[in-house]
Amino acid sequence: QVQLVESGGGFVQPGGSLRLSCAASGSTVGVGAISWMGWYRQAPGKQRESVAGITQGGAMNYADSVKGRFTISRDNAKNTVYLQMNSLKPEDTAVYYCKGYSNYYLQDYWGQGTQVIVSS
Repeated sequence: QVQLVESGGGFVQPGGSLRLSCAASGSTVGVGAISWMGWYRQAPGKQRESVAGITQGGAMNYADSVKGRFTISRDNAKNTVYLQMNSLKPEDTAVYYCKGYSNYYLQDYWGQGTQVIVSS
C-alpha cells in the first residue's frame, strides 16, 4: 500500500528554523494517487492538531498559529512533502506527523512522527 516516512526533526532554539520532510513509498498506483498530504502535530497532554496541508495541485492551507512562519511544499516527482518552519517558538514543540490520503485506496496514511523541540 502506502508508507510515509518523516525526517528532519530535532532540537532548535527559539527563533530558529527546521525543515521536515515526508517521503511516500509503496505501490506505484497508490502513491501516485495521493491527492492530499499534510502535517499534524501533537504536544504532550494535548490533542493532535492540523498544521498545514497541500493538494496535488498545490493548494495550501495553514493553521492560524503557524501562518507566516511555516511553509508547506510538495515535490510530486519525488512523492515528498516538506514543512519549512521558521521563527520557531517553544509552543511549536511537538511530535510532527505526516498524513496522506490516497484516492486509489480511499484511506489515510500516517507517518511514525518526528520530534521537534524548541527550547533555549
